[in-house]
Amino acid sequence: MNRRNVLKQSALSVAALAAGGNIFNSLPSNEESKSLKNNINHSVCQWTYNHISLEALCLLVKNIGFSAIDLIGPKDWPVLKKYGIDSSMCNGAEIGLTKGWNDTQYHGQLIKNYTDHIDLVAAAGYKNLICFSGNREGKDDETGMNTCVTGLKKIMGHAEKKGVIIQMELFNSKVDHKDYMCDKSAWGVELCKKLDSTNFKLLYDIYHMQINEGDIIRTIQRDHVYFGHYHTAGVPGRHEIDESQELYYPAIMKAIVATGYKGYVAQEFITTAKGDKQKEKALQKAIKICDV
Repeated sequence: MNRRNVLKQSALSVAALAAGGNIFNSLPSNEESKSLKNNINHSVCQWTYNHISLEALCLLVKNIGFSAIDLIGPKDWPVLKKYGIDSSMCNGAEIGLTKGWNDTQYHGQLIKNYTDHIDLVAAAGYKNLICFSGNREGKDDETGMNTCVTGLKKIMGHAEKKGVIIQMELFNSKVDHKDYMCDKSAWGVELCKKLDSTNFKLLYDIYHMQINEGDIIRTIQRDHVYFGHYHTAGVPGRHEIDESQELYYPAIMKAIVATGYKGYVAQEFITTAKGDKQKEKALQKAIKICDV
């Protein structure tokens, strides 16, 4: 299971709590969950923990000590509200990862989708809404960027009025998302400059950008004003962010904090742990690693 396949489906329907299985017996205890430092606003991407119900995930994150979940659409927002969990990155307006703003054939549907979703996000009291460039399909960087600008400008006024931030995710095109256009931070930064709106930002995915370009901390220090959200995962493999992979996340988190960033950092690793209890401990460990 990967994110591409998960995003083709609507968010998981709310299962009976029994669907959460043994999670309730294995939730971290209050003694195990040390108080977080609150320098980083933590979140987790729902699709990476979809082996449990959304209700069970809400309980898990609250027990660990944070209160946000990424990549949730409107039909599941009532579940988050029930447990006092923020929808830190909303989704559901996109057509798909490969069919995005860099292709005029999708503009009509995207403009309608995003205009409607901006209203929904604002009405629910949320802030962030994800979007994607789409694949190149033979287009050069300049053509794709200009097409993105043309389409996105038709929704940015509405986003500004409603206080919603449209966030385009950076993906690697070497391993996971072949042919994706927004695969370099410099391209994304230039798009931000052309749109010239504080309501358009980049979702800087640390895992993806380590693969495609590296130089993570210096990029954050230089371009952080254009980054509105962060995702994590270990490189290589997209697994845990511990000593089994090449990135040193405490230093990266300190660099993010030093910029004055007040948004969310969402865990998006695919755990290698077996069994619910170990998977939950993997998330708890990742939060502790990033809690600088």
